[in-house]
Amino acid sequence: MEIPEVVLNTGKKMPLIGFGTADVPLPPLQTVVSVIIDAIELGYRHFDTAFFYGSGEPLGQAVALALKLGLIKSREELSITSKLWCTDAHHDLVLPAFNRTLKYVALFIITVLIYRILIQ
Repeated sequence: MEIPEVVLNTGKKMPLIGFGTADVPLPPLQTVVSVIIDAIELGYRHFDTAFFYGSGEPLGQAVALALKLGLIKSREELSITSKLWCTDAHHDLVLPAFNRTLKYVALFIITVLIYRILIQ
C-alpha cells in the first residue's frame, strides 16, 4: 500500500500516516523497540514521539537496529515528529527542551516539532 505524502517547505516528503509511540504505561523498552521494528518492516516511515511520552529512547534504539538490519539505508528515510510541551513554551525553555528531545531520541533529525497547547 502506498502512503500519501506531503512536501514540507524544506522539500522533504513526509508520510501523512504516522506511527504513534505513546502508551500509558509505556511497555518495557525491548517491547517498544520490537513494535517499532515491526512497523518499519510493514512500511511505516513516519514516527511520532514526545519527551513526555518516554518513547524517545526505544525509538532511537529501533532506528539504530533498523539501520544495522538493513531495513532502512539512512535516518533520512524516516520522518520523526515530536512536540514542544506547553510547559516549555517560554523563550528561555524552548531550546533546552528541543535539545533534550534530540538527546533523548538519539536522533539528529526531527522533521517536525509541534507546539502543543492543552485547552480545557
